[in-house]
Amino acid sequence: MSENASSDDEQAFVDAVETWVEKELRPVARKFDLADEYPHEVVEQMKELGLFGATIGEAYGGLGLSAWTYARIVVKVASVWMAPSGIFNSHLIMASAIERNGTEAQKQDYLPRMARGEYRGSIGLTEPNAGSDLQAIRTVAKADGDDYVVNGSKTWITNSLHGHGTLLLVKTDPTAEPRHKGMSLLLADKGPGFNVVGKLKKMGYRAIDTCELTFENYRVPRAKLLGGVEGKGFVQTAGGLELGRINVASRGAGIAEGALKLALRYAQEREAFGKPIWQHQAVQLKLADMATQVEGAKLLIRQAATKYDRGERCDLEAAMAKLAGSEAGAACAQEAMRIFGGYSYSVEYDIERFYRDAMLMCIGEGTNEILRQVIAKQLVDRNRI
Repeated sequence: MSENASSDDEQAFVDAVETWVEKELRPVARKFDLADEYPHEVVEQMKELGLFGATIGEAYGGLGLSAWTYARIVVKVASVWMAPSGIFNSHLIMASAIERNGTEAQKQDYLPRMARGEYRGSIGLTEPNAGSDLQAIRTVAKADGDDYVVNGSKTWITNSLHGHGTLLLVKTDPTAEPRHKGMSLLLADKGPGFNVVGKLKKMGYRAIDTCELTFENYRVPRAKLLGGVEGKGFVQTAGGLELGRINVASRGAGIAEGALKLALRYAQEREAFGKPIWQHQAVQLKLADMATQVEGAKLLIRQAATKYDRGERCDLEAAMAKLAGSEAGAACAQEAMRIFGGYSYSVEYDIERFYRDAMLMCIGEGTNEILRQVIAKQLVDRNRI
């Protein structure tokens, strides 16, 4: 539990988000998703709710919510429409990195504006040739007087079209060995040389501005180097991934829970062979497995978030939560499609959106294949003989 907010206050905020999700988000989700249109009015509502400052400390104008409360909020949003959770997730990972690693001047400059949603940020990590292997990035920042001059490209960057800047991972020393010692993070605001190439067309996760970026002699003041010391970027990024993985786990669990609720309702409404389909054993088995996966994922998320809130190392727990949550989302969405049968392929039913959105959770914030390796290595490290 966060020291900045009481249990009652945090529960009240969760309740307020749940009310907003049902009243405002559910009625518009299908429209924006099918049109692949950025939900500007939804973003304004999220600003009013305070979602952009959810985990930012109260000292900087945020709500100071615990990671567990934040995870519960994400589950609720994603159980209706996953995509909007990505808008404040990328933003809050950037804010968390600034709050944990930035200079006080950087915190005072960015965090109050971010908490209000006036400055909406993103995470500029992935490149066309570098996803899970971040040490392979090629974007270079060369010192030039009081600036860095950046050249390179990024891809799959959420919030980059309608946002205001990105936490940019660069090589400040491309020749460093080991490679991670030459990596740094820059607070990169939009300006000359910062080019948003275009919004990527995606199977799911629509309406959200996921774009390619190019940097052509883009100048960043050296005062925007996160923490003021070069070579810390890889470690700073790794720390932020714990919260990011808790978020993606929660998005996966939300998709799973939403798919289960849709399937439960439909299984009671739809009849086949003279009775509601939930009374058929094949459907009962699916519903039971789905519910078990949902609750198991949420327990792993709670474990990871609680350790994060206590300031304890939680890379193993966050990886397990992300693996379980994302796989639950994919499995439950698929099983719900089977329960809906032919109607699952109609865009008049929301379940097809859950199915399209689910697989991204198995890929984002580290593929589940990579995370299985992370989990195995951590298990051995913690249980040496």
